Amino acid sequence: MSPIATLVNSTIRPDVQAVASYHVADASGFIKLDAMENPYHLPHHLREDLAHRLADVALNRYPAPAYSSIKQRIRDKLGVPAGYDVILGNGSDELISILCMACAMQDRRATVVAPTPSFVMYQRSAQFAGMDYIGVPLKADMTLDLPAMLATIAKHKPALVFLSYPNNPTGNLFAEDDIIAIIEALDGFGLAVVDEAYEPFAQQTLMHRLPEFNNLVVMRTVSKLGLAGIRLGYMSAAPQLLAEFDKVRPPYNINVLTQVAAEFALDHLEVLNQQAAALRAARADLTAALAAMPGVEVFPSAANFILIRVPDSDAINAKLLSHKVLIKNVSKMHSVLANCLRITVSTPEENSTFLDAFAASQAA
Repeated sequence: MSPIATLVNSTIRPDVQAVASYHVADASGFIKLDAMENPYHLPHHLREDLAHRLADVALNRYPAPAYSSIKQRIRDKLGVPAGYDVILGNGSDELISILCMACAMQDRRATVVAPTPSFVMYQRSAQFAGMDYIGVPLKADMTLDLPAMLATIAKHKPALVFLSYPNNPTGNLFAEDDIIAIIEALDGFGLAVVDEAYEPFAQQTLMHRLPEFNNLVVMRTVSKLGLAGIRLGYMSAAPQLLAEFDKVRPPYNINVLTQVAAEFALDHLEVLNQQAAALRAARADLTAALAAMPGVEVFPSAANFILIRVPDSDAINAKLLSHKVLIKNVSKMHSVLANCLRITVSTPEENSTFLDAFAASQAA
């Protein structure tokens, strides 16, 4: 064994060595429909205004540690209940890590539960925090298996249950009554984390129900709203819980450029909301076009992407790549996703190009 291999084995946890890094495909030269991004830019006059604001940022200074101004805008404009605050994260990924680190007990192995398939960072963050992870399979129609979820909660008493609302990669909204049943089942020992990353496209939320449940955490990101490049997530919960989570949050975790860009965008929230409305309309058109194609099963979506099942997902994906169209082949993520592909809803032009390439891939 080489010296570096010996060093790795003696210093790096075996479970970390055993997993692969999170892979992001190179999208250079492709129509990029794999990452649920908003395809629209800000209008030109707003980009010029933003450039002036960013030019005035004091890059030589640390960010203001309380982030008061951006948090105030989030509370005022994004539906946070009166008397509730938010914690900011470097994307929702950091918020998930904060939750796991705060809830990873030292005297025993704490447990994280989530439906599966769902966002992969729930499992990865649980693992890296030293927690056990239990995935409860969705039913064949991609809906939540509530009896199995409740049985798992009763048996394992998880510290955290993550519920993606709508779910990624399936796109569907779990029934709100089912989510409430899970929150109530966790009462006294566990937290229900409702991840509303796609709320601009679902237009359904549990944020307003925070005052009803002390063990509810609602998490969102501005990435899907049209600001993926600035990496900003936020979450709200009972003030006593937020105070504990804030102890785990790294100081200065949101950089000054992100803060100023987010404040600017929220000052022009109506533009982002108009873009979200355009994508919701495009989702309906793309869903109808795909459903009309032979051999394609389209699953209901409340997000800015659509999940479909085809006879041979690997072959279709390879042919789309040859047409320089990048989507997400999720068929290997879980058995319930066999032969499934996930397509981000984009502009009418890019959606049309995708449909042409998809039709050609089926015919080939």
